[in-house]
Amino acid sequence: MIHPSVKFGHYCVIDGQKVEDIDLETVDVEIGEGTVVNSFVEIRKGTKIGKNCYIDSGVKISGDCKIGNEVTLRYDTIIARGCIIGNNVYFAPKCMTNNLDASETPIGGATVANNCFIGTGSILNHGIFIAHDTQIGSNSYVKKPINEPYGTWVGTPAVKIK
Repeated sequence: MIHPSVKFGHYCVIDGQKVEDIDLETVDVEIGEGTVVNSFVEIRKGTKIGKNCYIDSGVKISGDCKIGNEVTLRYDTIIARGCIIGNNVYFAPKCMTNNLDASETPIGGATVANNCFIGTGSILNHGIFIAHDTQIGSNSYVKKPINEPYGTWVGTPAVKIK
């Protein structure tokens, strides 16, 4: 169910259909109260988005994702199938997650715990975990789990600097 207070921009697609053509109460996507979905956003089936989120223009969510409350996904971010994003997480523009290994075998998307910041252009590898209160610098590639909270990670591959 999509809460009636959700605001949609132009040309949004949910589960393969234009927003204006779907029944917001029966669609296989959940979006919580107070969330804003800007223009040209695609959200595939099985996705659950919490309350008071901001989904910016051009964001793609591949389905079967769980996104917490007060999450911001900025311009052109891609959230791969199976990602789990905690509460109060900020993805800067053009971030990407994936869920396939090199042989295109589905592994599952990344899990990002609460209160994290993911910098512009960063890539989160399939199946990884990012601990709560972690910052990822712009244009970083996170290829291994980050299990220790409160760190700052930068680079390709990302390394802890703080």
